[in-house]
Amino acid sequence: MPNSKSSSSSPDPRERFPKPPFPQREQKPPGRSNELNPPADYGETSYKGAGRLEGKAALITGADSGIGRAVALCFAKEGADVFFVHLPEEKEDAEETIRLVEKAGRKAIASAGDIREKAFCQQAVARTIEEFGKLDILVNNAAFQRTYDKLEDIPEDEFDATYRTNVYGTFFLTQAALPEMDPGSSIINVCSIESYDPKNQLAPYASTKAALVSLTKSISKFAIERGVRVNGVAPGPVWTPLIPSTMPKEQVENFGKSSSFGRPAQPVEQAAIFVFLASGDASYVTGEIYGATGGKMPF
Repeated sequence: MPNSKSSSSSPDPRERFPKPPFPQREQKPPGRSNELNPPADYGETSYKGAGRLEGKAALITGADSGIGRAVALCFAKEGADVFFVHLPEEKEDAEETIRLVEKAGRKAIASAGDIREKAFCQQAVARTIEEFGKLDILVNNAAFQRTYDKLEDIPEDEFDATYRTNVYGTFFLTQAALPEMDPGSSIINVCSIESYDPKNQLAPYASTKAALVSLTKSISKFAIERGVRVNGVAPGPVWTPLIPSTMPKEQVENFGKSSSFGRPAQPVEQAAIFVFLASGDASYVTGEIYGATGGKMPF
């Protein structure tokens, strides 16, 4: 065997993206992608498509930034058109997602609204089918989180908002989408390492993600009767606008440092898993939760 390293070898994954400490300033919720320091990598140049989702139509929640934007862009680079929903205050970030998808040569349509409302979820599914003639992939990504040092400080309305966004929204969208999906379609829910190793400061958020693990496995049994696969992805620390807008400054500065890589994931590193789960390459995969935690895997 030659001793010299091949020039085509993959880069050291520990060094592929920026490591903390990060010079990030605090942001107001829900955060802005263009204010991230260092910038997030959504796959603009780092992801190369291979036509694995050619001609597919996807509905993604929360694709204005973070994991959702990376999934939208990588799906587009694989040949899919994208309909996505976002909050009204995230319009500027949503416009950037549209630009990136269109630059990749696919169609992108955004709709502002609140997935806590069942009627809006039903409208999103109906509009996706109206625009693209079908719905092949549903990605339930949008989420709400806040951190609290004391359990007694968590407001009732915020606890309710966390569940309605993270759990109810996923349920409403899946309930509306599944009857419209043909065999070979796919539903992917964003769970979390917090499902299995919850931080006390994230009690409401972590418990919703645990609920999504159970919901994913339950719904997969209904869905496979229609030939539709349902899976979840459980990320660890990922560098998104949600981090500086919901976490204390000292945690943001060292975010992801405790992972085996010494850094957080970039959104594009998660999106590649979504591409696999949405594609025919995962034709025998359903009811699974894929961990992408940077070595922090308690499950």
